[in-house]
Amino acid sequence: MNKTEMIEHIAKQADISKAAAQRALEAFVGGVRTTLKKNGTVSLLGFGSFSVVKRKARTGLNPKTKEPMKIKASKSPKFKPGKGLKDALN
Repeated sequence: MNKTEMIEHIAKQADISKAAAQRALEAFVGGVRTTLKKNGTVSLLGFGSFSVVKRKARTGLNPKTKEPMKIKASKSPKFKPGKGLKDALN
């Protein structure tokens, strides 16, 4: 499912216009992004949790030359599915 399909799904399920569904989806994504930028966590009961994982600086190998290279420390988003989502899939 892509963004357009998700907007159509939200509009149909919530009985709202596609424009309103798009604004709602963008507000949700913006809220998650803002919270994660502040190193916060977004927890949706029954769905899952979004959080930030800090990766330490490390030494890796350049795949072309096989020479060692330094990889900078970084932050990455992480999603942990909740019990409700896991149960829905099984």
